[in-house]
Amino acid sequence: MRTPVTVTTFPRDAKTLEPAWPFTGREEELELVRRCTAGGRSGLVVTGPAGCGKTRLVTEAVRGADCAGVAGTPESRHIPFAAFAHLLPDDVSLPRAVRLLSGVRLLLVDDAHLLDDDSAALVHQLAVHGRTRLLVVATDGVTAPGAVTRLWTGELLPRLALEPLPREETDDLLTAGAGGPVDPLTANRLHRLCGGDLRLLRHLLGALRERGRLTRDPDTGERAWRGPVPLTTALREHAAPVLDRTEPDERETLDRLAFAEPLPVDVDTCDLRVLEHLESHGLVHVDDAGTVRLAHPLHGPALRAAAGRLRARRLARPPADRSLALKSEQAALEHRIDSADVRPLPAPVGEWLAEEGAPVPAGYAAVRARFCRLRGELREAAAWARHAPEDEECHAELVLAAAQSGEVTSTCRQPPAWSAWSAAARGDIATALERITEADAYDAVRLGAPERAVGRLPVGSVFARHAEALARTDGPALDRAARALEERGFLLFAAEAYAQAVRAHRDPAASRASRTRAVALVRRCQGARTPALSALVLGELTARQRQIVGLAAAGLTNRQIAERLTLSVRTVGNHLYSAYTRLGASDRGALPWLLEQPDAQSA
Repeated sequence: MRTPVTVTTFPRDAKTLEPAWPFTGREEELELVRRCTAGGRSGLVVTGPAGCGKTRLVTEAVRGADCAGVAGTPESRHIPFAAFAHLLPDDVSLPRAVRLLSGVRLLLVDDAHLLDDDSAALVHQLAVHGRTRLLVVATDGVTAPGAVTRLWTGELLPRLALEPLPREETDDLLTAGAGGPVDPLTANRLHRLCGGDLRLLRHLLGALRERGRLTRDPDTGERAWRGPVPLTTALREHAAPVLDRTEPDERETLDRLAFAEPLPVDVDTCDLRVLEHLESHGLVHVDDAGTVRLAHPLHGPALRAAAGRLRARRLARPPADRSLALKSEQAALEHRIDSADVRPLPAPVGEWLAEEGAPVPAGYAAVRARFCRLRGELREAAAWARHAPEDEECHAELVLAAAQSGEVTSTCRQPPAWSAWSAAARGDIATALERITEADAYDAVRLGAPERAVGRLPVGSVFARHAEALARTDGPALDRAARALEERGFLLFAAEAYAQAVRAHRDPAASRASRTRAVALVRRCQGARTPALSALVLGELTARQRQIVGLAAAGLTNRQIAERLTLSVRTVGNHLYSAYTRLGASDRGALPWLLEQPDAQSA
């Protein structure tokens, strides 16, 4: 018999992220895995969609531990005990295999859904006997041996079901993989194409770098990708379900969708028989509105990249049709804004123009920027507005996005609404309130002066309810207003309402709950720095850090702060460094939004 070996890395390195890609997020899941594989525990099953980071999570959890590793593979599914070949002798029986492996303290079983039946039965028996702690990884949505699924359905082991890594958690991966910050439109495109599959994300980003497709934006210094998808061998494999369709009518329908989706389902535009067949194979999706799209977001770009120039010219949406579609998208966005509902809305034509580097009309860019800003997606709002920076409305959106990110800007053409937020970014709340117009009354609520909005907001609207709750200093009512704002897609406004509720609550537990929800929403708001959030962020600091940051934000040097507080210059510097890390700031230039805030003053 070969003696079981201790491993800390596994033979299937291609599945794990390279060292240059940091392990990010999943802190709670990581702690749970470690607890379940500690002494006295039976182990854990980790499941989730392909590419969501299951293997990386468990690898991180067992790093440095005594751990034997096995893995299932498609090629060995019919070879008895194939996964355990390096740990067991030839022609071993199941009972003997259980005895031989009973001395292994921790066994990691990766890709358990691909195990041969004998290996799956061995894992199941090890779980029954309970002498070996098991860490089992399996992919959702695929057929797995019954002995594997019974590990959790039979309650032999607890199960952790992973969801795809949240968008905000993958930004660190994108920054590492791209060699620097990625512009928001490129980040959105990558997330949409990869659908939460981190392996695909890694490969696509690597292909873009190798081919020089990631260029540095001269205005922001961020990496941007415009143009077609690089159709590598791996991407062809992902898109094989559509690229390998050889029936002429099916391929023609798929290609038409790739160049003009969504299309209405009617006898004039589509062959319903062909669509039914494609739908039965999971290649197209028909929504409730009666329009049809390709089922996977990568399939359209892959089909376009595989088409020849003449075929692409024939199938591409003509300029007149594209203009009409763009106007329809703009009208839909404007209707949502007017209806106080900025939940995500599909707008594929505008996204396609931006992704391909084609000109985006100023009117569309401004509406798209406003829609994103109202959602709290400030960096994305600025990216859309930069398509036409000389346009008055786009320029306004650039100023507002910058000011609500805490950036102090100067411009010779600033109507009151813009200059109000510019003053707020400088910390001059009194001036900001003086500059608020009748049309922008809700800004007064966001700046902490709800009395200035009384009678100026639509009666019964979520904005009016927010103002009334803040005027009464009613914590529970502020929480309810925040939930309503969040439901309608106003993530930044909801974060501000929750932050205001933190102070309004009399119950410490309710206050902590509001803070937790506010912090979670702020993380989705792309660097938002507004006055309503300042106390929330400052609340993450110690009393001494708040004191020093308040003085630094007021313009004092480290030496002046040290003299005022009778501290050493080095101590001041250390406190500032720790505070900047918690605040997500790089230096004093990122702190003017803290000026004249209650916490900074009282510190």
